[in-house]
Amino acid sequence: MAAAKARDEKYKSGEAVAALHEEAKRSFTDLARTGEGGEMLLFLLAERFLKLPQILCKMDLKTDTRQHYHGADGVYAGVTDDGILKLFWGESKVYKDVSEGIKDCFASIAPFLIEPDHEGAEREKDLILLSDKADLSDPTVTAALRQYFNKDSKQSKRVKYCGIALIGFDAAFYPSDGVKAVAEEITKAAKTELENLKTRIGTRLTAEKLDQIEIEVLCIPLPSADGFRKAFLKAMGLTE
Repeated sequence: MAAAKARDEKYKSGEAVAALHEEAKRSFTDLARTGEGGEMLLFLLAERFLKLPQILCKMDLKTDTRQHYHGADGVYAGVTDDGILKLFWGESKVYKDVSEGIKDCFASIAPFLIEPDHEGAEREKDLILLSDKADLSDPTVTAALRQYFNKDSKQSKRVKYCGIALIGFDAAFYPSDGVKAVAEEITKAAKTELENLKTRIGTRLTAEKLDQIEIEVLCIPLPSADGFRKAFLKAMGLTE
């Protein structure tokens, strides 16, 4: 993306970015129950609000456009003020039932964060991909990653494995079709709903042995998980 923007700026054109947009649309599968809407939402929230750039996108690694990649939804990175590299494995689940979403999301992300370091670890596969395919558009992250992969450097040990979990779910407090509601009332109901999820999230983190791991949890109450999925596919031009 950075290269495309630079090219368009140089030639006073929008052609390169537009081409990337069309390529991205083609890269999404058209499976009816695609989870890629959740992946995109995770990407937007992680970069916009958590200020964590994505350095490995699993959607780019799918060789079969109708086959989902069975792994985390992406890897993000940040660097602390004292130079520690933080790698965040991201996972998204958009389900009708919030309890199922919480359970499956943490179960999916756990192997990347708690497995001991060894060649067959789920995390190790991504680290190999990172060394070859990482999108290094952030200079600070680029420098930290180079130090990490330089095993002769003391900095290679200064890394922390973290997670980002996005859970979208049906919320009953939204008004039905054609019914108006006051925004403040919806906001208040959403805060109450999210507050009530804390115990369930904590219980599941403990069950998956993730309670000592740094994880950013993004809970997104939706009028309809299925409606979100359909709207995403329509926005991507994959359905009418």
